[in-house]
Amino acid sequence: MIHFDTNFLIHATISGSSAHAQLRLWSVGGEVFEISSIAWAEYLCGPLDATGETLARRIFPNPEPFLSADATEAADLFNKTGRRSRSLADCMIAAVAIRCNARLATRNAGDFLPFRIFGLALA
Repeated sequence: MIHFDTNFLIHATISGSSAHAQLRLWSVGGEVFEISSIAWAEYLCGPLDATGETLARRIFPNPEPFLSADATEAADLFNKTGRRSRSLADCMIAAVAIRCNARLATRNAGDFLPFRIFGLALA
């Protein structure tokens, strides 16, 4: 299972992009795609084009909810990784991926590398 970060989803919905090509490869390989409700909310903030939004809604009809256990894990990740400014949403996205035992597809791997020692796998 692969969870998408917002930035990866934005690029995956652009035909001809490297993220779109990767999405197609994973799809052919039978990967299951999910997205946390946190990354989904970020995506819906836009800007969106109609084609990308339609594709994204087909890929992710039911984003994974953010649970109270995820909130606890996200706070723990935030505190254990140095309380980095503007990193709370990344901590929340990582917490959901860890709970779901999913690899995370992101274009900003550096933002998520600190979470690897706590169980996050990158796609």
